[in-house]
Amino acid sequence: MRQGPTQASHAEPGLSNPLPRTLLSHSVLYCLGSLLFLATHVAWADEAIGWLNRAATAAHQLNYSGIYVYHHGEHVEVMRVSHRKDASGEQEKVEVLDELPRQYLRVDKDVYCQLPDGKTVRVEKNTTRRFFPALLPRNPESLQRFYNIKLNGSERVAGINCQIVTLQPRDGYRHGYQLWLDKRTGLPLKSHIVNSNGGIVSMFVFSEIQIGRAPDPQIFRQDLAGKKVVMASIGQTPSPASSAWEITPPPGYAPVLEANRPLFGKKLPVTHWVFSDGLSVMSLFIEPGNDTASGAQGLSADGAMSVYSRQLDGHRITTLGEVPNSALIQTGNSVRRK
Repeated sequence: MRQGPTQASHAEPGLSNPLPRTLLSHSVLYCLGSLLFLATHVAWADEAIGWLNRAATAAHQLNYSGIYVYHHGEHVEVMRVSHRKDASGEQEKVEVLDELPRQYLRVDKDVYCQLPDGKTVRVEKNTTRRFFPALLPRNPESLQRFYNIKLNGSERVAGINCQIVTLQPRDGYRHGYQLWLDKRTGLPLKSHIVNSNGGIVSMFVFSEIQIGRAPDPQIFRQDLAGKKVVMASIGQTPSPASSAWEITPPPGYAPVLEANRPLFGKKLPVTHWVFSDGLSVMSLFIEPGNDTASGAQGLSADGAMSVYSRQLDGHRITTLGEVPNSALIQTGNSVRRK
């Protein structure tokens, strides 16, 4: 007796046990849901990057002035910032208003630092030094390699509505960041550096801010008459001192500044490197003529700054920054004679 076609005869070639229609439908819905979630996540990430792009541009292109507070460890510093952008270029003045007053004047890429004695000005030509609120690199998209970036609600700072953007590190070589950006202009008005335990390492926050009005150009005049001018040799690559050393920082950190500079209380100039991933920053100093008895070795802290020191071939190697200890130790221990 001839039998009718079985259920298996309706299967696609090569499939002996086809999936029930309901299971196939669930699978399709699951895939569609995953694609929708992925698309939404990408859209949120793009929006967060868009905010960072606005913030990076605003810090350099807008006119603004105000007072902000820098908390680091148990230390608190009050600073006044004035920023002007016009046809002649970019000018910025930062004044530290405490018992040891200091003043920084930046004219495009040249920085004049008036030291607390009031008689000495250190000049750094063609430097990459940045001051709050200009914390971000020119192209924040590069930060996605090292941080998960997302939006995190809204809050008011100095009476202004702000968008909060969070940057969570992808590894243990950098801290996290949280930025409060003016919703109207994108200018950063507050920032936190956050360690792996969720503790605040340091913070900047404006107590008052005026955006849009250009500060008086007379504010940015630098009078060097009667001052001792000390030039820091920036960007000599390779310099006679640095060509003798090899340094390997953690992944993502690249050299952004190299200088041979005198330091207060030091007889000989030191060689100074700055390494950054675009947001996190650490310095490395190689100081000649130190024996093993001078100064502490190993890890220590100076406010929010972590410090790591060691001795090598008659030189003192010091790394410091608001970064995890692992980044300082790996960088300091990587220093070798070429």
